Amino acid sequence: MPHIAEGWKDYTIIATGDGYKLERWGKVCLLRPDPQAIWEAPFDLFSYQWLNAYYRAEGGKREEKWVILKPFQEEFTVARKGLTFHLKLSKNFKHTGLFPEQAANWDDVISLIRGAGRDIKVLNLFAYTGGATIAAASAGASVTHVDAAPAMVERAKQNAASSALSGAPIRYIVDDCLKFVNREIRRGNRYDAVIMDPPSFGRGPDGEVWKLETNLYPLLKRTVEVLSDKPLFFLINSYTTGLQPTVIADLLKLVLREKYDCNVNAYELALPTEQGIELPCGCSGIATFKG
Repeated sequence: MPHIAEGWKDYTIIATGDGYKLERWGKVCLLRPDPQAIWEAPFDLFSYQWLNAYYRAEGGKREEKWVILKPFQEEFTVARKGLTFHLKLSKNFKHTGLFPEQAANWDDVISLIRGAGRDIKVLNLFAYTGGATIAAASAGASVTHVDAAPAMVERAKQNAASSALSGAPIRYIVDDCLKFVNREIRRGNRYDAVIMDPPSFGRGPDGEVWKLETNLYPLLKRTVEVLSDKPLFFLINSYTTGLQPTVIADLLKLVLREKYDCNVNAYELALPTEQGIELPCGCSGIATFKG
C-alpha cells in the first residue's frame, strides 16, 4: 500500500491524465508533466479556467519551458501544519521547490523524534529547500542540512524563518554530500538519524558527478559510519524511474544489519487527488532501530 501524503490545505491535485497533473498551490494553478498519469484526463487540462501556467515538455530539452497564461506573484507560499514553504518556478525545470508527497515522510520523522524521549541529532543529505529539515527541527531535533546548491540552501533558511524556526539549531552546509560525510567521519561527529533524498543525476559545487546507480551504495556505506551508538532512524527517498521500494529496503538491510538491530520498511509515496485516485510519486524506505 502506498504511503499517502494527506493534511494539505494549500495544495491539491485537481485532475490528472494524458501525462499531466493539474495542481493548486495556494491561489496559483499549475499544469506539470507527470509520466505516471498515463490514463485519459477527465477534461482538457490546458483549458482549465483558472490555470496560471503550464510546463511545456514537448520538442526536446531545449524547448522545455514554463508558459505563463495568467500572471501571478513570482514567489508564492503554501503551508501545512504550521510549516510554511516559499515556492518559485524553476527556469529550466518543472519544479516549484517543494515535493508535497514528502509530507508523509515528514509526519513519520516528527513522530519518531517526539517519541524518542531524548535529544536527537539529524543529518539531512541532498536536503534541497529544507522540507524534512524544518519538519525535524519543529519536532525539537538539531539538524545539519547539506546540499550542493547555494540557492536551495538559502530557500531552506527562508522556509525555516517563515515556519518560526529561524532560531532552531539548524546548521546549513553547501557541500558535496560524500565529501561532507567523509569529513564528519574524520571529525568524529555522530548523528542519531539520517535523511537523504538523492537525485538520479547531479553535480556537486566543484563539478563532482553524481549517478545514483553508481554512487548511492558507497555513500550509504560511508554514512552508516556517522551513526551514533543509539540511532533512531535512517530514511531514504528516491524519484529515480524504475527504482522499486524493495531495492531501497535491500540497500538499508545490507548496510545496516551487520552492525545494528533494525526494522526496515519500504513503500511507494502517493498524493490524493480530487479524482478519487492516488498519484504515485516515487518511493522511500526507512530503518527504525531497536533498543
